[in-house]
Amino acid sequence: MAQQHLDPTDPTAGPAPTGDALAGYLRAQATEFLRALRQHRETGAAAHGGTEDPVDAARALRRSVRRISGSLHTFRPLLEADWSEGLHPELAWLSGTLSMEHAYAARLERLLLALHRLSGAAAFPAQAAATAGMSAAVDAAGGGRDTPTADRGNLTVGAAKAGALLERQLTLARTRAHSTALQALGSSRFHAVADTVAVLASEVPLTAAAHTADLRPQAAAAEERLTDAVAALPLVTAGSPYNAEALIHGLSPDPSPHPQDAPWHQVRLLLRLHRYAREALYGTQRPIDVRLLTAGQALDRHRDASEAAAAAASAARTPRIAPATAYALGVLHADQRHEVEAARFAFQQCWQKQAVSTS
Repeated sequence: MAQQHLDPTDPTAGPAPTGDALAGYLRAQATEFLRALRQHRETGAAAHGGTEDPVDAARALRRSVRRISGSLHTFRPLLEADWSEGLHPELAWLSGTLSMEHAYAARLERLLLALHRLSGAAAFPAQAAATAGMSAAVDAAGGGRDTPTADRGNLTVGAAKAGALLERQLTLARTRAHSTALQALGSSRFHAVADTVAVLASEVPLTAAAHTADLRPQAAAAEERLTDAVAALPLVTAGSPYNAEALIHGLSPDPSPHPQDAPWHQVRLLLRLHRYAREALYGTQRPIDVRLLTAGQALDRHRDASEAAAAAASAARTPRIAPATAYALGVLHADQRHEVEAARFAFQQCWQKQAVSTS
């Protein structure tokens, strides 16, 4: 399969972006960070009467943190080493801490919607919109999940208790993540990060040679890491509708993530770094690459389904639960592993189309 080669190495793409473009991008993201932080504090203080959603503020905060962190990683040779190496892990800590509460809430919603669908109960109003894309991908992969009537009757018996168990476990995890995030935002560690980003909004510590250095070699290296990681993926397996190996591992007593998932998660991170590098090079002057966006959405669904399946398997290992509850959680786990395979299939189709169109 031919490898794709995108714009960062195209010599006809116009004047070469330099370190000054990187500095402008980092200043813009630092400004967004400060704006989101102010909004987050205002919505937190006026939670009862405010019109702004604190979830939106937290999302904007994570968005700017990810872009600053990704730029520090990709364009590290153009930035002062001590400053970059000190800030990068702190941004990773902040992004991870702020993301956990939302992740647990989204995981619970996903699992409860799946339980309602599998048990034949009335769907929530938002269920059709939330699951339409993945259902189409599963059908395309040949992995339809029609449940026989007798099995569905058995599933309905345990679905309510399975949902209650998941809600209890994930709500507790979400509450703890919320407390951890609040503690982090009030810590001296966070204030040190915020102070550093505030300085970044006006002064970017570039190296002496960075102002005239071409950014495209670093962007091309990020793209190359992505294409190498994709080449190592089992895309042939991803074209199959069912992957029993991953399903069997998830139902085993071993609580560790399946090794099949890790390379896909890594590709998702590398794809994000590639997108951020393109943003640093071209800003808003170029339209969003729809194919990259589609591939990223497929990998996001893959990550969400993988983590949801792990949560269902973890709940099924709870001691002394009723057999009907364990059965419902097993069916739920299998359903989410099907969603994993559907997301891989969708990514495979998207990526192969990219390779054909650019070969």
